[in-house]
This record gives sequence, C-alpha cells and structure tokens, in this order.
Amino acid sequence: MDMAALIAVVGVAFFFTYTNGFHDSANAIATSVSTRALTPRAALAMAAVMNLAGAFLGSGVAHTVSKGIIETPTGDKGMVILFAALVGAIAWNLVTWYFGLPSSSSHALFGGMVGAAMAGGIDVIWSGVLDKIVIPMIVSPVVGLVGGFLVMLAILWIFRRANPHKAKRNFRVAQTASAAAMALAHGLQDAQKTMGIVVMALTISGHQSGNGIPVWVKISCATMLSLGTYAGGWRIMRTLGRKIIELDPPQGFAAEATAATVMYVTSFVFKAPISTTHVITAAIMGAGATKRIRAVRWGVAKNIVLGWFITMPAAALVAALVYWFAHLFWG
Repeated sequence: MDMAALIAVVGVAFFFTYTNGFHDSANAIATSVSTRALTPRAALAMAAVMNLAGAFLGSGVAHTVSKGIIETPTGDKGMVILFAALVGAIAWNLVTWYFGLPSSSSHALFGGMVGAAMAGGIDVIWSGVLDKIVIPMIVSPVVGLVGGFLVMLAILWIFRRANPHKAKRNFRVAQTASAAAMALAHGLQDAQKTMGIVVMALTISGHQSGNGIPVWVKISCATMLSLGTYAGGWRIMRTLGRKIIELDPPQGFAAEATAATVMYVTSFVFKAPISTTHVITAAIMGAGATKRIRAVRWGVAKNIVLGWFITMPAAALVAALVYWFAHLFWG
C-alpha cells in the first residue's frame, strides 16, 4: 500500500475534524454566549479544553463508525473510498457553515461514507445505517425537544417563588457547568467518529489489525477537534443563539443540560453516533417553547430541519462524484 495514500487520507481526516470543530463549536457554547453567561473567547477556550478531554472518555462510537456502517474496503479502492467520503463531508460542512446552517457534521460524514461506498461497489451495512444512524437521527431530536421542554417546565415550577433577577444571575453561573458538560459530550461523540475513519485507513493499509485505537490517533483527533472549536463558528453561533429564539439563562441551562444528558446516554449505553447539532437545536426549541409556542421562530427551525434531511444525500452525492474523479487518477 502506498504510504502517500495513507498520509493523504489521514491528513484529510484531520482536516475534517478541524472543520467539525469550528462548524459545531456553536453547539456547546451558543446558548451561554447569547445569554451572556460567558464571553465568546472564554466560552471557546473552555469548549476547546473540554472537547480535548471528552475525546478520551470512550471508544464505542469509533468502533461503530469503523465497523458498523460500511464493509471495510481493501486495497487502493478502499483508500479512495475513505478519501472521497471525507471530502464529501468537508464540502457539506463548509457550505452549511457559510450559510450559517447548523447541520450535522456527523451525518455529513456518514452520508459521505455511504455515497463513496456505493460508488466504489462496497457493501453498505444497511441494518447498521438504520439502527445506528437513521433511528437515532429521528429519535434524538425528539427526545431533546421534549426533554428541553420538560426540564424548563420543572425549572419554572421549582423557582416559581424565586426572585427573577437573582435566579437569572444564578443560572448564568450554572450555565458555565452545563456548557462544559455539553462541550465534553461533543468531544466524546465527534472526535471518535474521525478516530473510526483513521482506524479504517490503518487497517486497509496493513498498518493495524483489530479495532484498537492507537494513542496517537486519539491525541491527534482530539487536538484537531479542539483547535477547530477554538477557531469558532460565528455564523452558526448566531443562528443557534439568536435566530431560533432569544434565550434567557434558565432556558439556556435547560437546553444544554438536556442535550448533554442525551449525548452521554447514547455514547455510553447505545454506542450510537448521534448529532450534537440535532440534539442541542431541538433542546433549544423545547426550552424556548415554554415561554410561548410563538416565541420560537418556527420558520428558521423548519429550514434547519430541512437541512438535516438533506445532509446525508447531499454529502453522499458529493462523495460519489469525488470517488469517480479520484478513482481515475488514484485507483
């Protein structure tokens, strides 16, 4: 196996992780920044550190990505498939970042993997796609929406006799913890997805056997995600923090606490790679709807949800086109 091919694929995988970081940094900190619980730079620094730490908390999601979505391709064709999958995901990340649309980097990657595999004649494990991607993609935002609504209702009832101004000040402090929990969960989920791709590349090239994740892969993916997070995705942050609804600190805390809980459960219990974007966006809608249903800008929300459903097919199409072109020169 050509070492240059391996280096190219691993390098593109690291760049995807970087784009994932700045594309999804808003997931962890948009609510805290919009409620002025944290300054933007302080929030980004905190998120970057917690992303780094979260990447080392588990490996179940990485194993799902490396073994549960497509059959492990072999030879030069396998490297072209991974390369095309990553380019398709990066392209979608950059397009949605430019338009400030909080789409899922995770589902862009999965769509890229499926599209490149189909173009390359590699079997897609459709049962794995259904169980580990499609069902969680539908269920997790619903859980986030309902959970955010119920948690916010509980906060309103518990603090119904509290001084509103004092309560908001206290929830600004609490948001520091909930934002940190959200960033830790983001690192746990998203860094592992790239680890799975790098493990596939090492396996195809004959440099590794088995599903173990080398320490250098963990450190590299975690570092790139952390650097991308610190770079910040200001366009998407404005969408999440302001355009869906004007959040106050209790609503921000409810959304972050709900989303982080969903992500920890899916990571450790189900080992399912879910979208942090989907969960936090839905939780923001749920928490915001307790104020009044019309407080949520449902037109913006509708465009976001449409983007979610377009993500996988769009990334798959780009990845398939990249595979066909790359195969002419590489495969």
